[in-house]
Amino acid sequence: MELPGFLYGFYERSLQRSLDPERVPKHIGVMVDGNRRWARQFNAPTSQGHQAGADKIHEFLGWCQELGIKVVTLYMLSTDNMNRSGEELDLLMGIIANTLDRLDEDEDISVHAMGAPELLPDYLAERLNKLTARTPAHEKIHVNVAVGYGGRREIVDAVRELLHDAVARGADIAKLADELSVDDISRFLYTRGQPDPDLVIRTSGEQRLSGFLMWQSAYSEFYFCEALWPAFRKVDFLRALRDYAGRQRRFGS
Repeated sequence: MELPGFLYGFYERSLQRSLDPERVPKHIGVMVDGNRRWARQFNAPTSQGHQAGADKIHEFLGWCQELGIKVVTLYMLSTDNMNRSGEELDLLMGIIANTLDRLDEDEDISVHAMGAPELLPDYLAERLNKLTARTPAHEKIHVNVAVGYGGRREIVDAVRELLHDAVARGADIAKLADELSVDDISRFLYTRGQPDPDLVIRTSGEQRLSGFLMWQSAYSEFYFCEALWPAFRKVDFLRALRDYAGRQRRFGS
């Protein structure tokens, strides 16, 4: 049941006040799922669902900045999504490109691209390169944009780069194999140098990772929300943060 507007606002503010700033995650991964199903609910074209999802991304990043969350990783387009119809992909790529342009307008956001640029149209790969090269003077939030991304591919790419690096240095490959560590591979992941996600949120009621941050999420907390991404509200986000804050995190113990 929907609360009346004034009660909804009161509940939202009450939830936000109840959060301990010390218990807010520093890095959140988000699987922005449910755009197509949201469009079907309204007998709207799929592109309208993707556009609504893109608009929600900017709203969501505003919430994160307000709450002091420093790193957000957005799963926007997986390698599996590349199998969709050409028409849908063309529309989706255009919406993603416009989303990147809007991110470029915010001087407080830094952006890092994650994925396989060779799978993307040239114009989209160029936008990602441009954004990644930009360094904001006063960074308030860092956004990883996973476009053309697959978790298994990321690990393969990391190992491949590690081996190329070893060959370039003239290292003994057999010795490398004997001494290979978790940190060795982590140094070549798409998110190298960044903290692993504290919390991973998936919307739309699905309860699986679908290859998202498979390596980095080993000790992340997970929160699965029934709301479809375009319908994801600030209240839903605050509930996820409240749930996270109430958990006792265990790191392999």
